[in-house]
Amino acid sequence: MFQSFDDLREPASGQTLAPEREFWQQPDLNEGVPRGDILVEAPSDPSGWQGSGPAIVTDDRPPAEATSGNRLLTVLLFFSGLATSVALWLFDTQAGAINDTPTLMLAVGRITGLVGGYLLFIQLLMMSRVSWLEEWVGARDLLRWHRWLGTSLVVAVLAHVVFIVYGYALTAEAGVVDQAWTIITTLPEMISATVATGLLVLISVISIRAARSKLPYELWHFIHLTAYLVLLLGYGHQVATGADLSGRFASVFWPGLSALVIAALVWGRLVEPLWLNVRHRFEVAEVVAEGTNTFSIYIDGRKLDKLPAQAGQFMRWRFLTANGWWQSHPFSLSAAPNSQWLRLTVTVVGGHTSKLAEMEPGTPIWAEGPFGTFTAQRRTRRRALLIAGGSGIAPIRALLEDMPPDTIVIYRASRPDELVFREELEDLAERRDAWVRYIVGSRNDPGPRRLFTANGLLGLVPDVNRRDVYLCGPPGLVDAAVQTLRELEVPDSQLHLDPFEF
Repeated sequence: MFQSFDDLREPASGQTLAPEREFWQQPDLNEGVPRGDILVEAPSDPSGWQGSGPAIVTDDRPPAEATSGNRLLTVLLFFSGLATSVALWLFDTQAGAINDTPTLMLAVGRITGLVGGYLLFIQLLMMSRVSWLEEWVGARDLLRWHRWLGTSLVVAVLAHVVFIVYGYALTAEAGVVDQAWTIITTLPEMISATVATGLLVLISVISIRAARSKLPYELWHFIHLTAYLVLLLGYGHQVATGADLSGRFASVFWPGLSALVIAALVWGRLVEPLWLNVRHRFEVAEVVAEGTNTFSIYIDGRKLDKLPAQAGQFMRWRFLTANGWWQSHPFSLSAAPNSQWLRLTVTVVGGHTSKLAEMEPGTPIWAEGPFGTFTAQRRTRRRALLIAGGSGIAPIRALLEDMPPDTIVIYRASRPDELVFREELEDLAERRDAWVRYIVGSRNDPGPRRLFTANGLLGLVPDVNRRDVYLCGPPGLVDAAVQTLRELEVPDSQLHLDPFEF
């Protein structure tokens, strides 16, 4: 029988709560103090805010143990592989082989080609979604590296094309355009390599934020997945014409790297999702309206107590309806996982999300994940600050269930009727000795304008640089918050973002 959130808050007669749910029985540590306030600017108040609550007591207890992935080792492994790919060219090049401009251009072209090939493999490895990689590195670093390497990959591939064509043109004493056409039409696998280069440039262009915001998510995601086709087409070209892929060591290094990436892709994209869905058999239990253009989807399934998900994580959901089975979207859990149900909270932003509100109970679901390290286990400090805006309240609401006392939640909304989960947030705050502060109004109102200034944020959270800060919301809100937090000297190790772009 399906149980709602309210049903799970109190144990049935004779039942005891699991250790992670014992916070419901904790005594009220601040009885009579309002846990949730809509704040307005108050210049006459020392904090700069009216209704900001009691003063925060500084706690010098040592921070929790950091659980982030070993970034240094990962970076060293990456550059070791990169150096190896270039060294294979160096070992295969005889002394004195580079003796004029054409041979220099061809040498640079071969090096950039090897670098581009290596970066493509690493990009696909990061897109494989294997759980061990995300747990080791962390979702935030994976996303940042994916973007940085994507730009580097395009630059390396284009440089490879330019230098190789120019080098051959100098050697043949021909025009660059004529030589390019000769290379494409005469050398093996060059047509496929040209197509791969075009796809790579297209993926790079649509990944720019301004371009991506204008494309439907489904189209953007489909084009992004053509990176697998880039590997297939490009690798055929490398095998056919890449002399530096043969040789005693190269014939081991490149096939070994290929095998690693293909194995990760098969495991992360096929094996893990298949096992997850066969084991849990997810389906829609109920769809509940939450507020303006917002609703929650409660999900039922088998053995949910064994689902390896944590509050703050997200999963990719494919609702198997007649008009939605072909679309997969990332949605965060909006309540900590339990043995009875999972909950997603969706804000209507287009045709697909509006149709989700009309789903009937029993609709089957195909899911992938869970993903993300936006969890309480990544805390490095004793206290936390959670900042949410818009649909970003979903993972923040779930995270509050796992956070320690003295946690502060700042919830940004344009209007009071856009505040979702207000009753749940304040109930959780009371039971967990936390605080919820609502900043409501347009971006030009005094309160919202003050929020992401150094004085404004310090007025709300005087010990902000002693806290882990979790951010989830629209890009503008997140960017403004990160800039202010850095002004306040909050270390990057204490900043946690919720990326689920891929």
